[in-house]
Amino acid sequence: MPAREGPRESLARSLASERIHSAYLFAGPGEEPRDAAAWFARAIACSGAPAARPCDACPACRRSTLREPVPLDGTGKSGPLYRHVGDHPDLLWVERGREDTRVRIAQIRAVQNALHLRAVEGGRRAVVIADAEWLNLEAQNALLRTLEEPPPGTSFVLVTASPSGLAPTVRSRCQRVAFAVERPPAPDSAEAPEAARELAARLAALPRQTIPELLDWAEEFRGARAVAAAGVSELLGVGSAWLHAGVCRDAAAGPALGPRLEAWRTLQALRKALVQRNANPQLVAERALLALREALA
Repeated sequence: MPAREGPRESLARSLASERIHSAYLFAGPGEEPRDAAAWFARAIACSGAPAARPCDACPACRRSTLREPVPLDGTGKSGPLYRHVGDHPDLLWVERGREDTRVRIAQIRAVQNALHLRAVEGGRRAVVIADAEWLNLEAQNALLRTLEEPPPGTSFVLVTASPSGLAPTVRSRCQRVAFAVERPPAPDSAEAPEAARELAARLAALPRQTIPELLDWAEEFRGARAVAAAGVSELLGVGSAWLHAGVCRDAAAGPALGPRLEAWRTLQALRKALVQRNANPQLVAERALLALREALA
């Protein structure tokens, strides 16, 4: 039986046949989808042989050679709203700014304004939106209008660890490219990182905590939103993984698993609220901890 074709092989075949879509969704954990997005953007602009892109020899490849990235600022005050891949003028890269908890609508509008101009090199253009799950609804709606009527010769690549954070209308406009998902070890296992094990131990003690103690824990997520939101995002991620691992271990319990499954769904909804609706991190933490406590009681 032949080996299953990987995402890069599939994309390389599309490049060789010149069947390039206007929008892609690279979905998967870790750095691989981001690295593949940079590779694919460079390949789109490459003027070498279609079967060997990027060739790393043509003028476009030399201009798109990856360099130390310029930090972005979603407000445009202390850095650009987007940057180029290498210094290629027709390859744009968007991600969260250093102090941002989301990809802002100003960044999407800046890209749209850039696309109103003709391609500098006269070839295809590419826009990579990394951290796409951190697009809030306003930014997603602005992006959707461009995905519905993309400029000629332009491809968008949305990179996300979790496609569920994107609106169905945005996902439906994209050709999905799935990268392998390696399930991380359970947070309370010996293979998990120390920080995850410590957090899982705190979660396991929730049934013994009073409501005031739980609220005190949530107060740890006060302060600068970027830092607080990152901490809450970790809480939601570890809490979800911990619930999932427990459900898998106790699958035979049947109906008794209901509260934990409901808590898992609550945590997913809270993640969307944190990302898309800019919810207060402390309040999100309170609701998450309450849901986990009720599920374990």
